[in-house]
Amino acid sequence: MKEKKGQLLPHVIEKIEDWPIFKLSEDRKNFIQQIDDFTFARLKGKHGAKINDVIARTIYMERIRIKEEPWKVDPPNERLVWKKIQKQVVKNSLESTPEKSSDKTDEVLRKIIHRYSEEIVGTFKISTFLFARKFLTLFFSRLLNTAASRNLHRIWGTKHRLQDKLLVKGEVETVRRLTTKATVVILPTHFSNLDSIMIGYAMDAFAGLPSFSYGAGLNLYNTGYTAYFMNRLGAYRVDRRKKNPVYLETLKTMSNLSLQRGVNSLFFPGGTRSRSGALESRLKLGLLGTVVEAQRTIYQNGSDQKIIVVPLVLSYHFVLEAKFLIENYLRSTGKEKYIRSRDEFYSFRKLLKFLWQFFSASSEITLSFGKPMDVLGNFVDENGESYDAKSRRVEVKEYFMGSDSQIIENLQRESEYTRILAEKVVDRFHKENIVLSSHLVAFAAFKILERQNPTLDLYGILRLPADDYIFPMPILKDVVGQLKSHLIEMQNEGRLELSEEIFLPEEEIIKDGISKVGIYHSEKALKINKRGEVVSEEFRLLFYYHNRLENYELDKKIEWKTSELELADAMEKELDNNGK
Repeated sequence: MKEKKGQLLPHVIEKIEDWPIFKLSEDRKNFIQQIDDFTFARLKGKHGAKINDVIARTIYMERIRIKEEPWKVDPPNERLVWKKIQKQVVKNSLESTPEKSSDKTDEVLRKIIHRYSEEIVGTFKISTFLFARKFLTLFFSRLLNTAASRNLHRIWGTKHRLQDKLLVKGEVETVRRLTTKATVVILPTHFSNLDSIMIGYAMDAFAGLPSFSYGAGLNLYNTGYTAYFMNRLGAYRVDRRKKNPVYLETLKTMSNLSLQRGVNSLFFPGGTRSRSGALESRLKLGLLGTVVEAQRTIYQNGSDQKIIVVPLVLSYHFVLEAKFLIENYLRSTGKEKYIRSRDEFYSFRKLLKFLWQFFSASSEITLSFGKPMDVLGNFVDENGESYDAKSRRVEVKEYFMGSDSQIIENLQRESEYTRILAEKVVDRFHKENIVLSSHLVAFAAFKILERQNPTLDLYGILRLPADDYIFPMPILKDVVGQLKSHLIEMQNEGRLELSEEIFLPEEEIIKDGISKVGIYHSEKALKINKRGEVVSEEFRLLFYYHNRLENYELDKKIEWKTSELELADAMEKELDNNGK
């Protein structure tokens, strides 16, 4: 695997004024007008005479959202605005002629679209970007050095570096070259609200890439400081509460037109944070479809500019919101009545505590840039040339041609291309995934827990009292050893990637994994107690971190050398030995 650990790279495009995101921001007014016109035409073309129904549905869904899911970031006059729009629609229906009614309907539709496009499109201010870059570098560096030296009774001067904590690996050089030849779309996995900060900072500071236009959940704007910076750093706002057709069409149009303008983009194709802790196995096709459509439109306009897709896999030893996320997942899948836990990410105090814990602990976050692909899922080289599975050169343009060899719009065909691309991205997520020691140990421990309780389903296991259970070290070492051997085979076959710690002896893997898994949480997924026993304080967290390896069918590779009775005997012997 190509790796850029400990190395800072120069910026591919030196002058910020030359960055595509800056040029788009400078033309924001015209860009919004372009979005308005395109969205209006698309909706009218799709729905025709039924556009009144689309507007009515949008108004209804918005009024429900305002009532049931209000957020601090929402405009204070939002309820009044939608009430006025509804009155205007009713009034339009009473117009004397169909022509007047149609004109008024178009006026309302344009008003709604423009409201959405103004909300979605962000800005990029060079002064804010430079301040954020300097602030984050100083903040992270000071925090890292202070935390790392706290046991040495000194404040500054340690040799620890940010690039030893935020590890950027994979096809970094290829991606750097491609940003000068094509429009690049980064598609990351999504586990934490911290992802956007980490990705943006690492891409700028360590990979030397220009800033990308990126989608940020509107919920992140609920705090004033976050909103101030994100509003000025190229983020476009995505409100996942809004599922009406006008909003979704406006959002997709923004992505499509932005890519046509050559603006590099980053969005989370899974749509939201992984609730279970597992890698995404299915992607949302809405924004991903705009990548395919934008490529076809670029060819229609006579340009050969290619859009390149790059999967990006984030690997954490611990996720700040893991407890909230796994409870959310279990409520939705098991229909169990879990006590709702608050998502505590937005507490600034807790964020500082998290960062302190991260930098003071022996831990790291890894960003793995996957193999770049074209919009059809073919791999591309550093020059942007596409090659199929048999290493034959592919002309992407030909896949958008009709029978007369002209580029034509075929939304059904492009929908199929989007599905294929999504499957390729999911496949690369799993193959570019870097398995950490915490992933392996959590997986092994939870499988032992399942083996010991064969009559219980998942929810029954999670209801067990954690303080009654000890993970026998001999069995844990055996299972970790078996899984380690199979994981090494999988890496040799190109099916995933392994961190350096996976090649340690089993006992050291266990020690390293336990020391890092969910280290921030007050209740530990795994820990070694005062008697030297491996225990868990929270099975739900253990399940969450175990899920990172759940889609590889590794459980089928474990050869259990003990029966349930022998496993129980081993636990009792360990208890007796520790008691002595």
